[in-house]
Amino acid sequence: MPSHHKKKKQKKNEHPKSSHSKENVTPDTSSQGTGQDPSEGKTTYLVKHSEQMGRYLVAARDLTAGEVIIETPPFVVGPCAETEPVCLGCHSAFEPGCAVYRCEICSWRVCSPNCAGLAPAGTHRQLECIPLRDHAVHKHFQASNATQVKLMYEAILTLRCMLLKSVDPPQYERLLGMDPLNDVRQQIPKLWNRNGKEIVQRIRTEWGFQEYSELELHTVCGIIEVNAFEVGQHPTKARALFPEAYLLMHDCTPNTGHTDALRSHRLTVRVLRDVRAGEPLTLTYAHILQGTLKRRQHLQEEKFFACNCRRCSDPTELGTNCSALRCTKCRRGHILPTDPLNQEAEWRCQQCAARMSCEAVILLLEKLSQQLESIGGNDVHGLETFLRTQGTVLHDNHYLQLSVKHSLCELYGKIEGFLIPQLSAEQLKRKETLCRDLLEVVDQLEPGLSRLRGTLMYEMHVPLLIEAGQLFQGGVIQRTELRRRLKEVQRLLKESEKILALEPEGSPEYGIAEAARDALKNMGSV
Repeated sequence: MPSHHKKKKQKKNEHPKSSHSKENVTPDTSSQGTGQDPSEGKTTYLVKHSEQMGRYLVAARDLTAGEVIIETPPFVVGPCAETEPVCLGCHSAFEPGCAVYRCEICSWRVCSPNCAGLAPAGTHRQLECIPLRDHAVHKHFQASNATQVKLMYEAILTLRCMLLKSVDPPQYERLLGMDPLNDVRQQIPKLWNRNGKEIVQRIRTEWGFQEYSELELHTVCGIIEVNAFEVGQHPTKARALFPEAYLLMHDCTPNTGHTDALRSHRLTVRVLRDVRAGEPLTLTYAHILQGTLKRRQHLQEEKFFACNCRRCSDPTELGTNCSALRCTKCRRGHILPTDPLNQEAEWRCQQCAARMSCEAVILLLEKLSQQLESIGGNDVHGLETFLRTQGTVLHDNHYLQLSVKHSLCELYGKIEGFLIPQLSAEQLKRKETLCRDLLEVVDQLEPGLSRLRGTLMYEMHVPLLIEAGQLFQGGVIQRTELRRRLKEVQRLLKESEKILALEPEGSPEYGIAEAARDALKNMGSV
């Protein structure tokens, strides 16, 4: 998919949108809607409009970290793009070798005859089940290879959206309020033609739903691609469209985060930090620990806009240097982009002015990424070697190094040969250092109630707790120093529990919150 196409002029209710500096935004002072905290009934956001960004959300009043600003069920949920076959009732993946069950009505595969998603009120039975039966769509599986089967599942969400047109017209009209960016997507032949062949013609011609026009189906494809959230957790993952939440602007340092309930996928959006009245409410469609080149490429190719946010505009990425290279000429300075918003701009050392073309930087990063991908996911020694050898080329906070550090801080203590009782004092210290390095960056890029901060704090408490006990028992530190160290452990556990307790019950993160709670009880008062 090309990344050089022009972004259309922002208008209507275009989404997603990238946040801009206040001086570039001329909002309509009148709100077009409001949101309320479900628990207190207080207005949390206003819908504003500008010529550049279309409709977007701002805080209606001063908001406190953790406040809920949106809580809503999805418009519609469906399988992910190019997914492996999943149950159409609950979207759970099928484990290899498990028994094969089929829906008694449409004959598509399901996880169990008793799947809760097959209830009369479930999405499958309310929407596509009978139409799939009437069109005998299941027979196409017999002539399809594995790739074609994946594409059949991908088309289900588009079909579900179209079926709302007759099953629930008001909901369908609300769905059409989301911008599909058709004029932008039509300028990307690879994308438009792929959708035309694999989804539009599949539904119209192969499956026989001629009542839906090509334009209608392309529009729904765009609505999904531009606005859908990935929901659920392995082995149950899906895509969903939500009211209200699609108006949140994108920003690479967001002030909101979201969770979804494990079964209902009800979405909850909270502010991660305190937000002032009138401040735009933002979320991110990119990975926080990714460099600007990669983030902007992803947003351009997957969400069809060029991000010009504060982080993307800053060569140092707010002082974190997540994209910085070490200068091999002077060996003191770092090579950074001269204009991070221009992919053709050269890169230059801040000390000696040595230069690199952006093309050369991209080729270097592709080579290093391939090296990293060749290392096994549990290969601690291989990952440590990558960190050490590439440390002469990459800044310590470069996103490739951060990716390795994140893997290592999780591996130390969790895989055979590196379980907590097996770790040496040096390895425990190494885990602590890795966690501190990552937290320093995350505190800058996603401060507040960030899920990543919560998990890192929990990971870091383990080596600190063990080290404190070992040093005290060995007579290296006195009781006063022990108490100081244990207070830091308590602080980490309390903050981790506070953050991760906001996650859905039953999720791995919520399990960490429970573990942090138990650890605090076991520590007692310090």
